[in-house]
Amino acid sequence: MIKVALPLSDYHRSQEIWLIIALFFIALMGGWLSTHWLLFLCLGLSFYLAWHLYNAYRLLQWFSHPKKITLPEAVGIWGEIFDHCYHWQQRNRKRKRKLSTMLKRVRRFTAAMPDASVILSAEQEIEWFNKASRKLLGFRSPQDLGQPIVNLIRYPNFRHYLNHYQQQDSVKLVSPINPNMMLRINIVPYAGHRYLLSARDVTQLHRLEQVRRDFVANVSHELRTPLTVIAGFLEAMTDSDDESLKNWQRPLFLMNQQVLRMRSIVEDLLLLSRLESENYQIVTEPVLLAELLEEIYHDAEALDQENKHVFILKLDPELALEGNAEELRSAFSNLVFNAVRYTPEGGEITLHCYQDERGAHVAVSDTGEGIAAEHIPRLTERFYRVDVGRSRNQGGTGLGLAIVKHVLNRHGAQLHIESVVGKGSLFRCDFPLHAICKSI
Repeated sequence: MIKVALPLSDYHRSQEIWLIIALFFIALMGGWLSTHWLLFLCLGLSFYLAWHLYNAYRLLQWFSHPKKITLPEAVGIWGEIFDHCYHWQQRNRKRKRKLSTMLKRVRRFTAAMPDASVILSAEQEIEWFNKASRKLLGFRSPQDLGQPIVNLIRYPNFRHYLNHYQQQDSVKLVSPINPNMMLRINIVPYAGHRYLLSARDVTQLHRLEQVRRDFVANVSHELRTPLTVIAGFLEAMTDSDDESLKNWQRPLFLMNQQVLRMRSIVEDLLLLSRLESENYQIVTEPVLLAELLEEIYHDAEALDQENKHVFILKLDPELALEGNAEELRSAFSNLVFNAVRYTPEGGEITLHCYQDERGAHVAVSDTGEGIAAEHIPRLTERFYRVDVGRSRNQGGTGLGLAIVKHVLNRHGAQLHIESVVGKGSLFRCDFPLHAICKSI
């Protein structure tokens, strides 16, 4: 309730004073004529009190039905109160008209947008939608107003996104009314525990992405056969006893190295294509992280025979995830092998898996050279390299972190990277709580 100080004007104050004087004079005259002074004083006081109660009742009636009852008029202090109420009513109406005009402008703006905009209640029921929602989502007015949105968009991945939108930026799905249209949907919470859902037509972008994926997959697949043939001939020439080939051993060795590198790139590209494919369904099972990371650690030790890094394992022996073991192995192996490649001789590499109130975490940290801050946002891009020459010398394909990102996305997880130049780097995979297996 808003309390406003109401200063009395001179006019209403004089009215109130003259009203009191008149009542007091009438009471005195009545008491003098009848000699019942106390009775007439009580009658005058009762009349004054009844006058205030009557005006308070009129004010209460007006507050109860401000649109049906006209604001009353009175003299004295009540005239001032009614005056203030009248001005307050006018200001309130002016404010409502202004807000109504602004709301109409916003609705006209959202109605003209090419993207679908839908307002959802706290119970995820449709409260309002614009014209584009009819074209993209097939909503109809007024029959769809008040409907739970999951009754109209019946996709399991949309229902999952609706329940975990804070952990996932957006979701891409087929339009409910057009199987040839792809939509990207975002949900943003705002005041009043409501939600704003927006859907954008990304069909053209989806088609371009599909063309790119198909091209990369087809080219990579076609390269496997000639590379296998070349590798076979190089191996035969290297192992040959022909005297004329002895002077070519160094070139043959270098060619064999490049063929192996090309085959590694092709295999990574094919893996990325499978991970990006919408038809490539993830098959999950309980995966014991400590056991998986120990296997990767032994593989890294075999890779690390020359540099003699110090490995530190901090593994929760009971922590398990619901996921695809081969995909997780690929992601964690890329992180560990990167740490081995880019950590100087004698450096420390730490493998750590644990869980907290936010979920499960797998972290790989090292004491390498570190990465400058401007490079970190782009590390998961295909073929992006901080130092091109150094990466090639270390045998990297430039696809490892891209594979890590796609594997984690398929598991509802995120990659967090921290690095300080000269001190080392931390790569942490953050998995949501619902991915943790209760028992294995």
